[in-house]
Amino acid sequence: MAEPTPFRVLSLDGGGMRGTYTATYLDQVAAIFARRRGIGAIDIGAAFDLIVGTSTGGIIACGLAAGVPLMDMVQLYREHGPAIFRRPLPTSLPGFVPDHFKRPGALKAGDKALRTALEARLGDETIGGVYERRGIALAINAVEMSQHRAWVFKTPHFAGTNHRDDGYRLVDVCLATSAAPIFRSLAAVDHADGRGAGLNVFADGGVWANNPVLVGLIEALDIAAPGQPIEVFCLGTCPVPAGEQIARDGVHRGLAEWRFGGDAASLAIDAQQFAYDHMAKKIARHLDHPCTVTRFPSDKVPAALIPYLGLDDTRLEAMDALVNQARTDADMTNSKCAYRDSDPEADHICRLFESAPARTTPLSSRPRKAIAATSQPQPLPGE
Repeated sequence: MAEPTPFRVLSLDGGGMRGTYTATYLDQVAAIFARRRGIGAIDIGAAFDLIVGTSTGGIIACGLAAGVPLMDMVQLYREHGPAIFRRPLPTSLPGFVPDHFKRPGALKAGDKALRTALEARLGDETIGGVYERRGIALAINAVEMSQHRAWVFKTPHFAGTNHRDDGYRLVDVCLATSAAPIFRSLAAVDHADGRGAGLNVFADGGVWANNPVLVGLIEALDIAAPGQPIEVFCLGTCPVPAGEQIARDGVHRGLAEWRFGGDAASLAIDAQQFAYDHMAKKIARHLDHPCTVTRFPSDKVPAALIPYLGLDDTRLEAMDALVNQARTDADMTNSKCAYRDSDPEADHICRLFESAPARTTPLSSRPRKAIAATSQPQPLPGE
């Protein structure tokens, strides 16, 4: 008797510009397995029944669901990152004073740059439309600001859905999930039901679910057939090795020591990845479904990469470092298949890419808005 087909979930963490790593890694692993299988390309999005994502992971999730080639997403970061993150956070009080006046304008320009780049790749496709076209479920996290409540943008993927989100454009969903306080503007999104004027304002879903694995696991339990095996694959953004040794007299930190809020955001990201992975694995042991939770790649970040892992680091050398590390890690993932008999996680990953559907049509061929790409932001008035 054949084994039942597993319900597969891809969970993509947030991490700002480090999304360059996520998209490159997935693209490189898929290319390696496509060569091994003797096919032109793998449709990575279609390898999963459900894709969940937060912030930069939400942007990549929407691209995968829509069938946008991953290297298009990498180019989005490389070409438009400097225009999206126009002002690095200040590191001292003298830098804070001019930043107080200049940051609002820089955020507004960055919001426009990201919207333009997303529209060029996703067009006007909606949550409901991409599910009807591709059959891939999505769950993208944000925070709705009028009530400070978690909000998950969902495709209409199970019976009884209220279709609340069907009309939201993927572009607006991406802006909502990646609206990181301090780093980016909040996202003002028009109501999608077509029943007159009105809007919701959203903040980055990383505030509560930067690692969205629990969202993916819970959603999978709603969708999967009774007893169907569930396989959850988690992918991070090459996070900074976590931890600090703090002296007793160093605990009284002020704004400058927290980099005016930026380091507090990084702390939350680090803590969530560790905690949520462990919670998901503990829950998985108590389900009626056979369930595995796998994070890949799981190797430690090399020390040489640490200077390039800022959430808003748009330097060309930083993006090159992330791309190179992603390619190295993809090669390591491929090599682990040789040990799959003794490594269950390696076996899960190898079976995933060995069974992923081939890309049979150029999924990115539908018309998109043309934009003029630039790798450098244009100066704001007064800068």
